Amino acid sequence: MLQNFLEIIILSAVQGISEFLPISSSAHLILVSNFFNFSLSSLFIDIGLHLGSLFAIIYYFRKDLINLRNNQKLLGLILVGSIPLIIFGYLIYSTETINLVRNIEIIAWTTLLFGIVLYFSDKRETNRNISTNLNIKSILFIGLFQILALVPGVSRAGITLTAARFLKFNRVDSSKIAFLLSVPALAGASFLGLKDAIQQSEELNYLLLISITLSFIFSFITVKYFIKYVSNFSLTAFVIYRIFVGFILLSIIYY
Repeated sequence: MLQNFLEIIILSAVQGISEFLPISSSAHLILVSNFFNFSLSSLFIDIGLHLGSLFAIIYYFRKDLINLRNNQKLLGLILVGSIPLIIFGYLIYSTETINLVRNIEIIAWTTLLFGIVLYFSDKRETNRNISTNLNIKSILFIGLFQILALVPGVSRAGITLTAARFLKFNRVDSSKIAFLLSVPALAGASFLGLKDAIQQSEELNYLLLISITLSFIFSFITVKYFIKYVSNFSLTAFVIYRIFVGFILLSIIYY
């Protein structure tokens, strides 16, 4: 039981930190689980981790989400932008196709390549913001890009940031778009498998509650400080990190 608890702490930290950074939480969960040979590395534990992140983002943006009642346009755009991921995510989950892309080689290449794409998108001049420039065309563009996040290593936060930056939204607003789109995405990822979780043993349900709590704490802290970071700095640090990790993984695989 102690071993399981230690694994939950580490996985919750990895999920909470990497979910809202452009570095791919799914890839890091797979890598860490494989490296330490965790026994809890399963889609079941992923449910709890994603629920924690979902509750964190809802709590952090609670005022913005409540205000969506008075901003039907933005609410509608977020829902529309989430449709492509929800449809493709359901198909991949229900057919278990997701298991075909959960391997180290794919993670290595996606981490590297989409890190480079993120770099070029972040160099775009910015002259657009959510309040005046987010429309059906731009949100669908971002939503279609978000489908790529179903592949570990791409990063949902990273690919939505990339798409928004290509459309010339500033970093802060690009981050807010990514965070708002994360609510339906995390809700779908969490509740799609929740029915399987409640059928597990009492011990697993207990671990589920722990993973939700710890993931919430780590996720909330990450969102809070990432917003402050992008207000003052570029995304280059995350690009460098992705390229470094990608090359390390590729060297391990091919050499």
